[in-house]
Amino acid sequence: MKKLGFGCMRFPMDGGKIDVEAVKAMVDEFMRRGFTYFDTSYVYHGGDSEKVLREVLVERYPRDSFTITTKSPVFMIDSRESFRRIFDEQLVRLGTDHVDYYWLHAINADGYRKVEDLGLVDELSELKAEGLTRRIGVSYHDSPQLLDRILTDHPEFEYVQLQLNYFDWESPYVASRECYEVCARHGKQAIVMEPVKGGALASLPEGCLGRLSRVDPDASPASWAIRFAASLDDVLVVLSGMSDMAQMRDNTSFMEDFVPLGEAERAAVAEV
Repeated sequence: MKKLGFGCMRFPMDGGKIDVEAVKAMVDEFMRRGFTYFDTSYVYHGGDSEKVLREVLVERYPRDSFTITTKSPVFMIDSRESFRRIFDEQLVRLGTDHVDYYWLHAINADGYRKVEDLGLVDELSELKAEGLTRRIGVSYHDSPQLLDRILTDHPEFEYVQLQLNYFDWESPYVASRECYEVCARHGKQAIVMEPVKGGALASLPEGCLGRLSRVDPDASPASWAIRFAASLDDVLVVLSGMSDMAQMRDNTSFMEDFVPLGEAERAAVAEV
């Protein structure tokens, strides 16, 4: 699998609705270039992301030609029954009999207490045992210390979805490096979200752009951010929430035949 995933939380819009025809064209370009990983959730685009993904992907391509990941909205769940009810609704929205990865969404300290109190990891494992999801994991937003505890308590988690980008690599708040290293110690690969920090790293100050351009004048700012994350050994895939065809073509151009950052490139990114 190529290391770029399509994050389905920032689809192009036409007024107040998702521009379905534009998304179809983006999906076709993505698939044509050999990329297959699509990441959505129950709440993206007010609940419409999963429905649109059915229309633009599931109904148009063979099911074994792509990977779908979606997420359980733990912040909306109050019982094991609601966990399963929402999952069943997601299968209907997506038009599939299984998902490839299923995550507990946006887990932090409060969310983890709920997960433990309701026994949601057991429910997640049961979905896997029934063949309704191929892989299980956690989408994470908290400290490396809590992540270490979660992965110690639940080695059954196979992957962790992390906020990870070069700006937040040493941040005491996001702690990208420390969280990544916790995953590596536990033998878990990371799925990277926010590699461009919500688009911030695609719009750099002039001085930062100049520093990168001295190494590669043709590389887009977003390419540096995505390649930084993708160059890490224990990263499986890097998600990009692409909003138009220009972003799609840029991202796929440098990830189609991905080359990790070299020494001079790593030094430039560290300085920026």
